[in-house]
Amino acid sequence: MKQSRLLTILVTIAVLAVLSAGVQAADQTKEPIKVGAFFALSGPAAPIGTPTKLVAQMVVDKINKEGGINGRPLELVVGDTESDPAKAATIAKKFIFSDKVAAIIGPTSTGEGMNVKKIVEEAGVPTFMTVGGDPVVMGGKFGAFTYIFKSPQRSSTAVQKLYSYLKEKNLTKVALLTASDPFGKDGVAWLEKLAPENGLTIVAKESFGPKDTDMTAQLTKLKNAQPQAIVCWTIGPAGSIVAKNKAQLGIKIPLFQCHGQPGPEYIKLAGQASEGDLMPATKLMVAEELGDNDPQKKVIREFIKLYQDAGYDKQFPVNTHSGYAWDAIYIVADGMKKAGTDPKALREAIEKTKGYVGVSGIYSLTPEDHNGLGVDSMVMVQVKNGKFVLAK
Repeated sequence: MKQSRLLTILVTIAVLAVLSAGVQAADQTKEPIKVGAFFALSGPAAPIGTPTKLVAQMVVDKINKEGGINGRPLELVVGDTESDPAKAATIAKKFIFSDKVAAIIGPTSTGEGMNVKKIVEEAGVPTFMTVGGDPVVMGGKFGAFTYIFKSPQRSSTAVQKLYSYLKEKNLTKVALLTASDPFGKDGVAWLEKLAPENGLTIVAKESFGPKDTDMTAQLTKLKNAQPQAIVCWTIGPAGSIVAKNKAQLGIKIPLFQCHGQPGPEYIKLAGQASEGDLMPATKLMVAEELGDNDPQKKVIREFIKLYQDAGYDKQFPVNTHSGYAWDAIYIVADGMKKAGTDPKALREAIEKTKGYVGVSGIYSLTPEDHNGLGVDSMVMVQVKNGKFVLAK
């Protein structure tokens, strides 16, 4: 009798242990998947980084509301790079070694991206950057990019879009005015490289510091070279200063800005001086001018509605940067749904992304191309009557 009772007790304990293990396993499958998200929430790049962070959280909330990643919610671990490449590196290490994130989104600037590139590569953590410059996804002297992807169009893609427009308008003599930061240097490298094959001649080039507040000296030199167009390559307020200085000098030739400038802030800062300026942009900037057969139109409209419903547009009106975090997080989330969170498997799943219709374009990644956007993902826009419209 005692043996029977003992056996019953042992069986009961075993069953409870199995049930407990099952509950623990179920609980573990519902644990949040941590994703590092670092942007410039302060410093010079904050006007870009802050709304990018808001969009990142908006996307995560949407994904979680729809069931998360195979039943597990995403959790953003947010960091402020302070627009400082050194700070970005510190945060990247924290994400990897302390927070144990499954993936990283960001940072904001090319300089920050290049400073964390080696760190995330050596750690083998899939990282989808929201930076404009190409070096983060270029090999050779720029270092490996096995685990690094980026959502904004490549600088080379934006240059090609701009140059195709110049060629179409028979504007063959070009002067360059570029920032001396990593983004500006990346831009000028592509502007010089792609000019000959587009039948363009660079008649003069000047540079400026990204924090400079007057570029009249450089513009005067460019004017004297008698170009048919001026191309400025910078992000932030400096682009608007160039537009104002150009107007003050009475320079009548067209001014072309880079793909980092399209947004209400550019027009607000430059004022009337921005009228007529042209630049390559994502389709987000001219959503209502898109044809109903454009596959991006539905996605862009959904994005704009969610952004406005959240009230973000009141402080940070939609600009060409707005969709970068949306696209980056959705592509990473799709990879997690297919491959889980094992770093190598997730990286491979992201790299196999094909035909993802995003806010900034339709992405098709390859081992050689960790951006996946072509020239057709961009449009040329122009400032007309204080707003951006498709350039004619």
